[in-house]
Amino acid sequence: MSLFGHTRTIVSARHALIAPDGHVPSSFPGWKNATAYVLISPAMGADLSQIRVTFDVASGKAVFPSDEHEHVIYVEAGECEIELADESISLTDGGYIFIPWHTSFNITGNDETRVTLFRKIFEFQDGIEPPPLVFGTASGIPGEPFLGNPRALLQTLLPIDPRYDMAVNIFTYQPGATLPFVETHIMEHGLLMLSGQGVYRLEESYYPVTAGDVIWMAPYCPQWFVAMGDEPASYLYYKDVHRLP
Repeated sequence: MSLFGHTRTIVSARHALIAPDGHVPSSFPGWKNATAYVLISPAMGADLSQIRVTFDVASGKAVFPSDEHEHVIYVEAGECEIELADESISLTDGGYIFIPWHTSFNITGNDETRVTLFRKIFEFQDGIEPPPLVFGTASGIPGEPFLGNPRALLQTLLPIDPRYDMAVNIFTYQPGATLPFVETHIMEHGLLMLSGQGVYRLEESYYPVTAGDVIWMAPYCPQWFVAMGDEPASYLYYKDVHRLP
């Protein structure tokens, strides 16, 4: 319960921190016993949507029709089924899947399932085939030292391939580890804190962040992170790649 109307949530023109205390549920046509929390969307000026989906009972279903959007789904907790036209793929905690544009699918789960979904319009490129579906588990992706730092490990979930116009990665920092410099770049980010805590710099502001927080960063938003506390901190994040501006 909010005390005196206080929240850590902040929404500005070029960045946002969405804390769990302000989440408001939505439901969409065809959904059954499934709830969406639209945490990032074009309504705030973003080019992507980041949606958390939960399910009320064992038979919950979230429906996504075929259109120009592509999707990455990451299982935060529990398990789910991704129902495609000709197959069904099971994902458990830490599982992920990339679903190409013009592909309809359903997500089914139970009351222990929680997923994060990144959704964007696919940027078709002449001479390059659209990317294929791919899935796996984060535990099967080795963490690589970021710029040689073994205390900051980067897991790259999607193939590094020009067919893909988006990347989804997991960054894990040991306590005290940081991004090595303040990054300022053309890529937009949608981010979910998976575990731990720290401080995130967004433009000229510094925000305490913890597991469950969501961050949006517009292109060229200066950003930096330091992990704090006794446990490692990790976050899942999206960025747009492989397309000329």
